[in-house]
Amino acid sequence: MTANRGLALFRFWFALLGFVAVLFQFLHLVQNVPGAKAGNYFSYFTIESNIIAFVTLATAGWYAWKGSSPRWLELLRGAATVYMTITGITYSLLLSDVDVNTPIPWINVVLHYTIPTVMVIDWLVDLPRTRIPVRTSLVWLSFPMLYLAYSLVRGPIVDWYPYPFLDPRAAGYGTVAVMSVLIAFGAFAFAVVAALSTRLQNRVPHAAARPAEVDPAARSI
Repeated sequence: MTANRGLALFRFWFALLGFVAVLFQFLHLVQNVPGAKAGNYFSYFTIESNIIAFVTLATAGWYAWKGSSPRWLELLRGAATVYMTITGITYSLLLSDVDVNTPIPWINVVLHYTIPTVMVIDWLVDLPRTRIPVRTSLVWLSFPMLYLAYSLVRGPIVDWYPYPFLDPRAAGYGTVAVMSVLIAFGAFAFAVVAALSTRLQNRVPHAAARPAEVDPAARSI
């Protein structure tokens, strides 16, 4: 793999943008919102997935600059892409009119629209060199499942839930269960699509064997 400085700079830029958005929003809340808690802020799936995304972009940018792409990085990119797709689509469908602690317009756009879109574009323009089996991509769902468990266990302890559809105090655990299953199904679909998309990667054919050298003496025969 040859170095791709353009792709590296693309990744560095959006990694920095994501980092600045997450940090700036946190500082704004701490300084301007009474009672704002760091634990709550970093318990949003949006924030956690964006942190994974900008770390992944920065790491992938470094490797693109050097001209390499290890297998573990390709798997990490796939996971980050799935998480940001969940973030973008869930926000658009369920949370666009809900307060999710991103009151600053440009930060809201970056975290819920820009970075999810960038991750999908980055994935498609630099697909893994080898296919990712669907069964391997399902490992990516471990983080969303752990996040769900964490949110439901932490919620009663601190009397706070990050999203309305995870809050059983409003409509009960039945609604939470239904919404969780729907989102899990969507996450499963995203992971499968991401894995199947790796089949689009063009394969570099093996170089054809060179014909045997002909003995100069034989040419004269």
